[in-house]
Amino acid sequence: MPVTTPAPPVQARHTPSPLEPLPHQLLTALAQHRMATTSQLHTLLRPHASRQAISHPLNTLRRRHLVGYTVLARSNGARAWYLTGEGARLTRDLPALRGRPPYPITTATAASLKTPHTLTVVRTHLAFVTDARRHGDEHGPLDWTPEVSHPLGDGERLIADAVLRYTLTRGEQRTKLRAFAEIDRSTMGSERLASKLIEYARLWSCQSQPAGRRHRAQTLAGPAWLRWYPVFPRVLFVLTGASRIVLSHRISDLQAMTAQHPLVNALARQVPLGAAVLDDLELRGPSSRVWMPLLGGTPRPWTEL
Repeated sequence: MPVTTPAPPVQARHTPSPLEPLPHQLLTALAQHRMATTSQLHTLLRPHASRQAISHPLNTLRRRHLVGYTVLARSNGARAWYLTGEGARLTRDLPALRGRPPYPITTATAASLKTPHTLTVVRTHLAFVTDARRHGDEHGPLDWTPEVSHPLGDGERLIADAVLRYTLTRGEQRTKLRAFAEIDRSTMGSERLASKLIEYARLWSCQSQPAGRRHRAQTLAGPAWLRWYPVFPRVLFVLTGASRIVLSHRISDLQAMTAQHPLVNALARQVPLGAAVLDDLELRGPSSRVWMPLLGGTPRPWTEL
């Protein structure tokens, strides 16, 4: 169940504060998201300002050798920005990023290899950011954490494409929601995509294992995921990179895995699972009826899966 608390009397901020220097916000955003285009940073940090308000400080940071960029193919010169090695070192100890494992992209070659997936993940985040601003909810630049790793036991790990934190604001109530986001660009087989559900089911069912007698009292009994979350986050699959028919088939395969695999089916009866097409999120918003429940049923908002 989501966590609901009374709303504070002051209005929450839905865009970054202009009191914090924009160059600092740009470095923080690139450290968090690994890479973003000028347009994406504009939407994320200064949606109501001119594009030059973003491009000018980015170029200043580039001259200081803190950020670099790669030019996107077939984009009329659009740039995707990333931190240099010096920029990554500078942001390593920022309070907003404390405890965040470093996965920097520090060269143009590395950037070009990671560009398609990384920028698609940012696109998904921006769909939620824009929707939150529209509805007066809370979901800011740092409420989306890419590449979050969780142990599954036996040396295996689940790496979620992102963890989403979102606060619904409805009248006097604030409801905190969390979700794992899996971004599928149709580059892997449909069966391999569906098998990701088994990994989430394993994480959900994994029990804490004390490392030894000395640490037994300090280890939280019960599911291992309680170390990070008060409730198990819902699981959202966002699909793109193929025709509507192909994406519909991939969603059907996710639903088939949910129905047929005993552990995934048990997960689905306790945790909301859904899938949607990225174009629909950008056009209509994640709070629209664009999510197909993996247990079956009619499309609905992600908050009502």
